[in-house]
Amino acid sequence: MKPLQRILHVEDDISIQEVAKVALEIVGGFEVTSCDDGQSAISRAAEWQPDLILLDVMMPGIDGPTTLVRLREQASTQGIPVIFMTAKVQPSELEHYRALGALDVVVKPFDPMTLAEQLRTIWERSNG
Repeated sequence: MKPLQRILHVEDDISIQEVAKVALEIVGGFEVTSCDDGQSAISRAAEWQPDLILLDVMMPGIDGPTTLVRLREQASTQGIPVIFMTAKVQPSELEHYRALGALDVVVKPFDPMTLAEQLRTIWERSNG
């Protein structure tokens, strides 16, 4: 199994983006690139080829689910695993996100000290 190293984090709230970047780089030891909207995430994912995309659900312009659909339409990004991040966690919504092809959903607010381990656990479960 390939180790998880490069994460593209897509989040329109800059303060959440900064906390997640510190949590993933400093605590988790990952290489992280951040985007603040779906359109830039699509082009950044194609050029940077992350191992995983951590994708906010609710963003202005193109939301997370639409971004995932567009990522799946491109040959260069269709195989990149996606984990959604959202505060909306009704069981029907979680099922919907997984049905779209997300590996899992991380609930906001997240714990910066455990976020990296949470992603690693989801990664290993999906690749094991």
